[in-house]
Amino acid sequence: MLKVALYFGSFNPVHNGHIWLAKYLIENQISDEAWFVVSPCNPLKKPSGLLDEHLRLEMLKLAINDIKEFKTCDIEFTMPVPSYTIDTLHKLSEKNPGTGFSLIIGSDNALIFDRWKNYEDILSSYPVWVYPRRGYDASAALSKYPGMKMLQTPYYDISSTEIREKLSRGENTGEWLHPSVVKFIKLNHLYSE
Repeated sequence: MLKVALYFGSFNPVHNGHIWLAKYLIENQISDEAWFVVSPCNPLKKPSGLLDEHLRLEMLKLAINDIKEFKTCDIEFTMPVPSYTIDTLHKLSEKNPGTGFSLIIGSDNALIFDRWKNYEDILSSYPVWVYPRRGYDASAALSKYPGMKMLQTPYYDISSTEIREKLSRGENTGEWLHPSVVKFIKLNHLYSE
């Protein structure tokens, strides 16, 4: 059975931390592939400053183009907004029989997992892997939800918010972004004030 880790996110923009985490999953045989699921609108986040999903998808394609185990997924573009993870998981499982999906979330999300729609169904049907985020101790969530497992990844102290702020000030973000993404952002005058 093909093991696929689903990495949901706004990817506004996609950065090296996203890529390093997905590589960790493949290198440590947690999954055979990582699919980046672009969320048009996260029901638990304010949409302010969110680029059009097609632009975010395009940047993602540029960033992962040369990694065969990585795929982009735009399934939520055709689903009702806001899209809920459980509905997307069901739809992907339906469309891909014989594929074992797991979910990748940050420790910040693990702490509010009971606010997710049908979170019990997610935990009973899909493995949930948690990656550490500085300032969010997920140990309480991990003891509350035995179906969650902590990834032993390093902290990837990069945030899309920080990158957007730097871009709006015209500061260099090259060390955090794939060169093709930097080029795309400049070419399309994205994130500039």
